[in-house]
Amino acid sequence: MDLKLIHKVYLIGIGGIGMSALARYFKSLGKVVAGYDKTTSSITEQLQKEGIFIHFSEQLDELPDGLKPDINDTLVIYTPAIPKSHLGIKALINSNFKLYKRAEILGLITNQYKTIAVAGTHGKTSVSTTTAHLLHQSNIGCLAFLGGISKNYQTNLILPYDINNKGTFAVVEADEFDRSFLQLSPSIALITAIDADHLDIYENKENIVYSFNQFVKKIEPKGTIIYKKGLTLLPENLPENSFSYALSEPADFYAINQKISNIGLYSFDLITPKGIIKNLESGVPGKVNAENSVAAVSLAYIAGLDEDTIRKNLKSFKGVVRRFDFQINSAQLVYVDDYAHHPEELKAFIGSIKEIFPAKKITGIFQPHLYSRTRDFADEFAESLNQLDELILLDIYPAREEPIEGVSSKIIFDNVKIENKELASLENLISTLKKKDIEVLLTMGAGNIDTIKEEIIKLYSSS
Repeated sequence: MDLKLIHKVYLIGIGGIGMSALARYFKSLGKVVAGYDKTTSSITEQLQKEGIFIHFSEQLDELPDGLKPDINDTLVIYTPAIPKSHLGIKALINSNFKLYKRAEILGLITNQYKTIAVAGTHGKTSVSTTTAHLLHQSNIGCLAFLGGISKNYQTNLILPYDINNKGTFAVVEADEFDRSFLQLSPSIALITAIDADHLDIYENKENIVYSFNQFVKKIEPKGTIIYKKGLTLLPENLPENSFSYALSEPADFYAINQKISNIGLYSFDLITPKGIIKNLESGVPGKVNAENSVAAVSLAYIAGLDEDTIRKNLKSFKGVVRRFDFQINSAQLVYVDDYAHHPEELKAFIGSIKEIFPAKKITGIFQPHLYSRTRDFADEFAESLNQLDELILLDIYPAREEPIEGVSSKIIFDNVKIENKELASLENLISTLKKKDIEVLLTMGAGNIDTIKEEIIKLYSSS
């Protein structure tokens, strides 16, 4: 497909974080962009302010005539999160439209650039956004499709200084869901973690490991792979330019002389294959973000950034919305919001919080995401949540799934060993919090738990 010949772009599931970045990209090229989503959200509201028409009924009739898909000049993109029973999808297929997955189009776009792809079952949004910031604030620049909203730029799309310069870098998240990352052919790739996840797609961890090894094979012949030390990658798959990274453990890239400030910011020196970069400081707090910083700096180093640029830009990185996201940080009360929705993510996030606030009581609110993930990892979720002093466990957010018999939040709840725990719903959460003495409050989950954030802030701002 020649994207230059496309006049209109129609996106089904436009409110998704990956789809909205594509919508913004095509809008920046002067295309006529419209889309569908099931419900309104902060993302759809912002897209509408940017001049993109969005409708919330499955019927295509809601589109004005000038925006209706035309088989001759419209690119139709969908996300696998939308079921095939969707009326708009069925109507387009019946009209002989070719529908493209988001990952296919991302592959087509980024194949025109030197692509830096960040893969991994967790950490990829933070690492890719940090990397994009390091490059964007340099004289190199980049195109970046991000899986979260950058706090530095308040968007999930960063454009290169010259959109026509295909020699620049494109930074993307390489998403393992639905094996989407196999559509990419990166020049440089990084893998943060390979944990069991998306078992509704993969069935078992062995299939996930196999898929990541297939991703490594997609790296360009003279490309580079950077991977978290200890990952189960097959040596015969690794390109000649292969490097490991770690936070503290000796690797090709790793941190020494680590110090942590009273607000949780890490400073360190970074060992590299060719020497040492001194006096680096992460712009966002927490041990987990220190490790993400090591990964991002490794990518920037391989991409050719000099030490002074890396040092300055890392310190100015402000983080990602819903990733270790401080909402209130006062002597009386701390409130941090995070997207953590996998046991390993919860473990890393809560552990990092406990390191910053060792003497304070940690109260965590967790909203499980997907029935299948809750069923598959109930024991592991409970083990991670046991790090808390107090737990409020919400109902499962179903996302794309139908209920599974016998699966509810209670199968996690029953395995949690801490005494201070209770089940609640999002609707009664504020009344539940009013009865509690809070020191450090965490909200965690990938569902709609963030919709209660402003009410929580209001509750504690007025007290």
